[in-house]
Amino acid sequence: MKTFAKFILFKILGWKLENDFPKKTLKYVVIAAPHTSWVDFPIAILSRMASGTMIHFIGKDSLFKPPFGFFFRALGGKPVDRTKNNKLVDSVIDIFNANEKFVLALSPEGTRQKVDKWKTGFYYIAKGANVPIVMATLDFGNKKIKISEPYYTTSDKDKDFEYFSTFFKNVKGKNPELF
Repeated sequence: MKTFAKFILFKILGWKLENDFPKKTLKYVVIAAPHTSWVDFPIAILSRMASGTMIHFIGKDSLFKPPFGFFFRALGGKPVDRTKNNKLVDSVIDIFNANEKFVLALSPEGTRQKVDKWKTGFYYIAKGANVPIVMATLDFGNKKIKISEPYYTTSDKDKDFEYFSTFFKNVKGKNPELF
């Protein structure tokens, strides 16, 4: 499957990969931005498969209903009910703590729409589980997937978010007006 994914992603679609997901770090949170189109998902899945790294994701529960729910679960997805305050951060921290190896990808925007401010759940998940954050871009302007080295949060949230912002600077999403 890895070879097939590489063929589609790199040869047919023409994407390039800068860096790879960490292999020695067993647990981390991936933040992928910008998230401006449904096209981000298949490109992200192909890049995950091409890298050979199992990366889980969460999505709105409506994605996991028939007829396609089985598909998203098979890809590593977990449904979440976004209409309730259900201590999602604590639940995800428990998943990290219960597993020897677990990687979770999240979109810090939380939606494909333009947002003024990122959601902070990914940050508190990483802090609470004591795992690093790996940043990943889908730069449609350059057809490049860029992956950072693992970054451990500090006690200065503003400094951390400035660091994240710098990594994603000048990246063009599929719909750049939404980022």
